[in-house]
Amino acid sequence: MISIPHKAKQFLVLVIKLLIVGGAFYFIYNQLAQNDKLDWQKFLILFKKNQSVSGIAFILLFSVLNRYFEILKWQNLAQVIHKISVSEATKQVLGALTAGLFTPNGIGEYAGKALFFEKKDTKKVVFLNLICNGIQMVLTVIFGIFGLMYFNSKYNVITPTTVALLFGLLFILFLVVFLLKKITIKGYSIERLIHKINEIPKPIHQRNILLGICRYLVFSHQYYFLFLAFDVDLPYFTMIATISAVYFLASSLPTFQFLDFAVKGSVAVYFFGILGVNEWIVIFISTLMWFLNVVLPVVIGSYYVLNFKTKTAK
Repeated sequence: MISIPHKAKQFLVLVIKLLIVGGAFYFIYNQLAQNDKLDWQKFLILFKKNQSVSGIAFILLFSVLNRYFEILKWQNLAQVIHKISVSEATKQVLGALTAGLFTPNGIGEYAGKALFFEKKDTKKVVFLNLICNGIQMVLTVIFGIFGLMYFNSKYNVITPTTVALLFGLLFILFLVVFLLKKITIKGYSIERLIHKINEIPKPIHQRNILLGICRYLVFSHQYYFLFLAFDVDLPYFTMIATISAVYFLASSLPTFQFLDFAVKGSVAVYFFGILGVNEWIVIFISTLMWFLNVVLPVVIGSYYVLNFKTKTAK
């Protein structure tokens, strides 16, 4: 086996760090500067009209809370391996977010978090991160289905036949999962996965679900208040139902973190277009949501990536 000198390793790690951070900032700049659908003049006119320090602080608070609840979720789950502080959880969450920016559906985030732990804990970290992201996806599906049903009851975009077909497919999917749960592939099975999930103490699961709900409510209401800031006046339940439907459908599509706002924006344009909301407003709000909840955390996460030191086994 070829041994790499220590200085060469350090240089290689530095190059990887710079590539991750440099790539992150390049893609962020590219998405903001090259998007011809963003009408900055209209945005500046509206911003000058409604500018308020307290209003900006209020919207930023939602971004802080959104990421804070995610940090608490990870701190809560990581105690299965060993207890970590909020500051350590912050470093791991934001550093992993930056590392996963270019990967499909943020898969790189799993590897990013694993690097903060000893090599022997890699499988546990990946599994816990799956639980952390999984509960958020489950909540997105639950709220999204209710939102879609409410939206559909008002605007009839999906026929009753299609709704029945979708629920039929869901039922078949659950039936297939139940019947195949004991089938093992390379030592893994659905039954074993359920068993591993049940090994985690119930209080940790309960806290994970509670924090996931808090994060979902913060995220969806930040979207809602941004629409109010852009003078969109629609009934509360209609707005929240549409936002839930948009995030449910957009999250079902495979994408990259740096293209997240484009995917959500295109789905949002369709749904909010039915409500009569101007396309440029929908695109701008989707971009702002991406900027506030991905770009700003990535900027902070870049610091943790550049200062990252590999874990060595004790």
